[in-house]
Amino acid sequence: MTNSEQTSVLITGGNKGLGFETARRLGEEGWTVFLGSRDEGRGRAAADKLTANGVNVIMVPLDVTSDESVAGAVRLVWEHTDRLDVLINNAGAPGGVVPPADATVDEIHSVYETNVYGPIRVTHAFLPLLQAADHPRVVMVSSAGGSFAVVTDPEQPVSRMHELAYTSSKAALNMVTVRYAQAIPKIKFNATTPGEVANRTFAATDMNNHTGQLTVTEGTDSIIGLAMIGADGPTGIFTDRLGPVAW
Repeated sequence: MTNSEQTSVLITGGNKGLGFETARRLGEEGWTVFLGSRDEGRGRAAADKLTANGVNVIMVPLDVTSDESVAGAVRLVWEHTDRLDVLINNAGAPGGVVPPADATVDEIHSVYETNVYGPIRVTHAFLPLLQAADHPRVVMVSSAGGSFAVVTDPEQPVSRMHELAYTSSKAALNMVTVRYAQAIPKIKFNATTPGEVANRTFAATDMNNHTGQLTVTEGTDSIIGLAMIGADGPTGIFTDRLGPVAW
């Protein structure tokens, strides 16, 4: 059983990029990190790196698109703790940036499986562990591309990225976040984008071929901030590292 005094966090897609950096930063705060990874080999390699740096980490095989995998993840976490303080739904899929005229239901569905159904599947499965915590939080890693205000601003680069799957999936995730927040007030549900909307910048990750202007550490600032909010903090908000973001 994990030390009940340690704050615990489960991070989906925790083996690389934003997920791994979030795990490193929270682990260095003394948190117990459940590192979710679809690829077990990469997950164990990532966990080994964190362990070598003194982080208390448990690798959790976790494919957010699979009911069976998520159920197995819940059982594994239960073996180590009777509560989960924070869930970070970080795993995401970019899709193929298919133009709207060429987009098919299959293209949309594959992205929604990870970006929308995945967070719902994982959140639902871990609700009992979250509700057992004194001050539970859920962080949804969204995107500025999920903001109607951003996408309809011609000065924003994403307004010229003509595709359906990714941006609509993140808009759906934002709505999912708000509806959870309204319905389950005991848990803080918030969404964030790893960038700076006002400056039209985003974090460099594998998803964008490391073309972002911000470092991966800067990209996790808002994730860390929402993971660590106090009991009197907000719920149902959308942020970046500079502050609130318009829906």
